[in-house]
Amino acid sequence: MAELTWGLPVIAYFFLAGMGAGAVVVSGSVLLRKGGFGASRFAIARCGALIGPFPVMLGTFLIVFELGQPFRALNLFHLINLSPMSIGSWFLNVFIILSVLYAMTFMLPSAAPGDKLAPIRRALAWICVPLGVGVAIYTGIMLGAMPARPLWNSPILAALFVLSALSSGVASIILAGVIFRRTSSDPAIRADYENSNYLLISSDALLLAGELMVVFLFILFGHLTIGDVRYAMLAILPGGELAYMFWGLVVIVGLTVPFVIELFQIIPKLIYGREFRSHVAVELAVPLAILIGGFALRYTIVVAGQITAPGVL
Repeated sequence: MAELTWGLPVIAYFFLAGMGAGAVVVSGSVLLRKGGFGASRFAIARCGALIGPFPVMLGTFLIVFELGQPFRALNLFHLINLSPMSIGSWFLNVFIILSVLYAMTFMLPSAAPGDKLAPIRRALAWICVPLGVGVAIYTGIMLGAMPARPLWNSPILAALFVLSALSSGVASIILAGVIFRRTSSDPAIRADYENSNYLLISSDALLLAGELMVVFLFILFGHLTIGDVRYAMLAILPGGELAYMFWGLVVIVGLTVPFVIELFQIIPKLIYGREFRSHVAVELAVPLAILIGGFALRYTIVVAGQITAPGVL
């Protein structure tokens, strides 16, 4: 295998920044949505808001120190030009600041729907949602802007990273709900919890379906393209160096199995109107599988793009 310029810290950054941004986007979207989530809407928004900034900050810390000269690397956050790296660094700067402020509006003991911070909270949500999408998408754009790495030269890569980030964000919120919200013995709270969980799971199933379709398009684009791009795709196709990880962890563990399980969870209520009941083991296993798949996706794409550069094949 060729020597890797971008290793685990950069891969972890792509994953953590995507998951954190996805959690904030989901939080803001739920907060701004009218109806559907009931009283749990605020609790879901709070989970996403409190989760979101920390993975992004940790990922940013990792990538700054991966560059080898941390203090020189900080210049990226002061340079203004139209390069994907510069634009991305400014997205990160602004997103981290505003997402922290957004999270702080949920931290007061008196925080509740309609409290005195509600207008500020909603205003920050309106800003953080597009910013979070920008953070999630720019990593794919940054990779695609490197012509020396044929595998990354796909217009579909950015969409794949965005969908994966949003699904990872939903998964992190579901996990937080199992830990902090499922324990209530109040029947009304439990019913509302199940209702909100149904909407989260059904939303995640749509995201996973979209991600599976985009993965198919990504493979199809590489297969139909001639030259270096098609050859580079061999690294993740059956028989390639990263095929087992891509098809095993990404496609099967991280996408197909969670999608099928979530589909079986939501179909009785969606089609037959039956009461939705979630199971704690499934609530833990499915989001964990999605997060594992999300990390494996970035690992395979980043590594495969480096070991299949022209002259390396």
